[in-house]
Parts: sequence; structure tokens; C-alpha cells
Amino acid sequence: MFKAEELFQNITDRNHPDETVLTIIQGKGTLPREQAGRNIHYDDASLSNYKKVEQGDFIIHLRSFEGGLEMANEAGIVSPAYTILRCKRPHSSLFYDAYFHTDEFINHNLSKSVEGIRDGRQISYEAFKWLGIPYCEPTEQEKISTLFSAFNERIAKQRDLVESLKKYKRGVVKAIMTKQIRFVDKNGKPYPEWSACTLQDAVDFLDGQRKPLESADRAKRQGKYPYYGASGIIDSIDDYIFDEPLILLGEDGANIINRSSPLCFIATGKYWVNNHAHVMRPHKGQNIRFLRELLESLDYTRYNTGTAQPKLNQEKCRTIPLSLPIYEEQCHIADFLAALEHKCAQENEELEGILQTKNALMQQLFI
Repeated sequence: MFKAEELFQNITDRNHPDETVLTIIQGKGTLPREQAGRNIHYDDASLSNYKKVEQGDFIIHLRSFEGGLEMANEAGIVSPAYTILRCKRPHSSLFYDAYFHTDEFINHNLSKSVEGIRDGRQISYEAFKWLGIPYCEPTEQEKISTLFSAFNERIAKQRDLVESLKKYKRGVVKAIMTKQIRFVDKNGKPYPEWSACTLQDAVDFLDGQRKPLESADRAKRQGKYPYYGASGIIDSIDDYIFDEPLILLGEDGANIINRSSPLCFIATGKYWVNNHAHVMRPHKGQNIRFLRELLESLDYTRYNTGTAQPKLNQEKCRTIPLSLPIYEEQCHIADFLAALEHKCAQENEELEGILQTKNALMQQLFI
């Protein structure tokens, strides 16, 4: 173990306005500012005050207290608000890149040099330079770096696979619901054409049975039953209203516009629903899983009402036009999409397992 100032020197090399301006991407190091996908405004006249970094340097940035130090992926200049650290000894930058993102470093070591509270928090270099930092022979650092590079490559590939499967499913759902893809029965014959109707022809609305509870009431009534709102389960309480599989469709107009979370989900078992989600029971001859996929795929922006706090009210909901296949094809479609969803879940579980293994090794290695 060495004091940080024995391993790293604080670099304040300025007056390089023609160098590439770099932006910090938390957890990913640096990117040229024009590639960062952010609309960041800065005055060219101030660039001479920016600090020069070399590839492999480490940067204490404004959110380091929660995400660790970032490594410079290339040479360039960064904000003068950042602290630039350059290792004095033979080392592997990837070794320290791994260490500076561990929970052990962020929450048990770096936290000692954090000043301020909430958004005013920052890392004091005067405190940081006294922190104990591990060091081992460069040959061992290289082996450790190779291990974690392999992990990172595997994680990147698995993450790409998960995102590709999600994108593929969205495309398949769109193609099915617009009838670009059609299914055939067990004899290879096409199913009948889909029939036009409105949402109220396919479901019964049970909104009258919903009961909102204030946060204080929920806090007093903690229990085992899920409490649903517009975006899914938001709490658990000691009682339930419904005890059957039903479709819930959130009323939140902002989520309808931004699609920050799913709009439609199936609630099962015993549960409570507040007045921010429509509750629907499919009619006989309607497959609940197919209807959920169909309703999730729709564009509700035209049915939003209100401006300050837009919402999807029941009156508008009832009139939403649908095109529905017969029950047998609904089941066929639902089973097919469930298989895709299962595949997505399997690959995501694999990704989580790899991440957990990597994190567990990192924590054990540096303790």
C-alpha cells in the first residue's frame, strides 16, 4: 500500500486549446465531446485553461464520489474543474481502472476525501493524496488487466445480444400487430382476417373498484400484497381488491408521451390498484397475454387529455379502435411472443450473472 501522492502526481498542464476536448462518460472513461451525444456549450476562449490529459491518466470528476475515477481513453483536454492523476511508477492503467470502480474504493476509501453534501459534494485532492492505494508488480497488474479486459469484452457482447433481442421483439410485435406477419393453424392454413372493434368490445372496465391510498396510509398498512399505480408495483400493503389476472393500463400522460416505462402490464394473484391505472378484464374469447402485447404496442398520444397534467381517461380508452384475430391465433401469437420474452430474460440473466461474477472478483481481489 502506498499513499496516493506516492503513486500519482497531480497534473495541471494547461494552454493546449487546439487539443481534442474530451467529455467524461461515467463508467466508460472519456469521449471526444462531439461524440458524446450531449448538447454542451462552452466558450472557445476558455480552452486555454483546460487541463491536458494523456491516454491512461485518471480523472477525478464532479461525480467521482458516486462512480469512481475515470480513465482517459485518449489524449486531449478536459474541464479545469477536474483533477488529473498520472501514475509515477510502472503500472497497468487497466489495473487501476478496475480498482477505481470497485465498491471497496468508492465507498470505503474514496469516501474519506469527499467534502460537501448532496449536489455540492466533491473530492478534495488534499484529502485524496493521503489515501492508501494498492500496488503490485506490473507483471501481475497486466495479468489482472487481461482478466478484466476479457470480462469487459464478454459483458459488451452479452449486452449487445440482450439489446438486439429486445429490438428484434419490438420489430416482431410491430410486424404482427400491423399484420405484416401472419400465422397459420396446425394444418398450415391461414387464420381468418382480423375483425375491427373498440377496446370496450374486448374488455370490461373495473375502474370503479379502484381505491387510492395516500403515502402515509400505505406506510401504516405495510403488508404482503402488491399495490399498483400507473407504472406498476409501487408499494405493498396489508389488503387487496382484486384476486384474478387483469390488465392494467397506466393513465399517466407523461409516460405515454415519453415511454419511460411500460404502459400496460398483467397483474396476477391478490393485489390493490390505485386510481392511476385502468383495470380491465378481457371478455371470454380474448387472450389476456395477446391483449397486453397489443395494448402495449399502441400509440396513445392522440387520446391524451389535458395539458398541465395530461392523462388517458376511461372515456377515451373505451373508444380506442382495435383489430383482433380469433382466439386461436391470439393464443398462437401470445405463445410465440412469450418464447421470445423468455429468451430475452434468459440472456439478461446471463448478463447479470457475468456482471456479478466480475464484481465479486474485483471486490475480493482488492480487499
